[in-house]
Amino acid sequence: MEFRPCIDIHNGQVKQIVGSSLEDHDDFARENFVASRDAEYYARFYRDNGIKGGHIILLNPASSPYYEATRKQAVRALAAYPGGLQLGGGVNADNAASYLEAGASHVIVTSYVFQDGRINMEHLEKICHEVGREHLVLDLSCRMKNGRYYIVTDRWQRFTEEKLDTDLLDMLMGYCDEFLIHAVDVEGKSQGIEKQLVRQLGVWCSSPGKIAVTYAGGVHSYEDIGLIRQLGGDRIHVTIGSALDLFGGALSFEEVLCRIIN
Repeated sequence: MEFRPCIDIHNGQVKQIVGSSLEDHDDFARENFVASRDAEYYARFYRDNGIKGGHIILLNPASSPYYEATRKQAVRALAAYPGGLQLGGGVNADNAASYLEAGASHVIVTSYVFQDGRINMEHLEKICHEVGREHLVLDLSCRMKNGRYYIVTDRWQRFTEEKLDTDLLDMLMGYCDEFLIHAVDVEGKSQGIEKQLVRQLGVWCSSPGKIAVTYAGGVHSYEDIGLIRQLGGDRIHVTIGSALDLFGGALSFEEVLCRIIN
């Protein structure tokens, strides 16, 4: 189990938002925290604390008037911590290599691969070939529907037909180095984790030869960290956003690290 930090950028600012509130219309999101410092500051902070594998997420689509400001923030953060952070948000086969050149260790992809409700194998193979499996993270963020978890795309607003299950994970792991999975219905709400999802991922990770999985969503107490460790068999990495004191929350960054490392 490892701690994976995050830098979410929306409308050119580092923020923590309620994930399910994000809309393309008027670039709206319900905000939990708006930082007074820029993305580069947080990248340097993670670098100075020796924390690798975190992710920068661009929360504006390329069509947004805020996109360029958001992208510039991200590129400056990558330059501040070369090789230390992953980058996602609007990544495709045409721009992925540029983010690796800017300093990203991996690129994170969702909507480019999941299109029209299904996996676009041509796009998956193309981007895997473009950047290499070792530099690709697939974002399998999901929401519950009819008792099952389904992958969601387009800033987590659109359900696909793809169920997050063992067959899907086994197939996709051949194309990437890691899975990033936000539990969207609890993301940014600091009301507790999706226990069923963490348990499901823990079962999958218990088999030999599986790739890394990072879970995000709902962590609001130190007890939640212990619960993820327990349900995930100590195999699932964790991201904490709104609940962390770096973003106005109650959980101490130092204490979080202590509990995860120990």
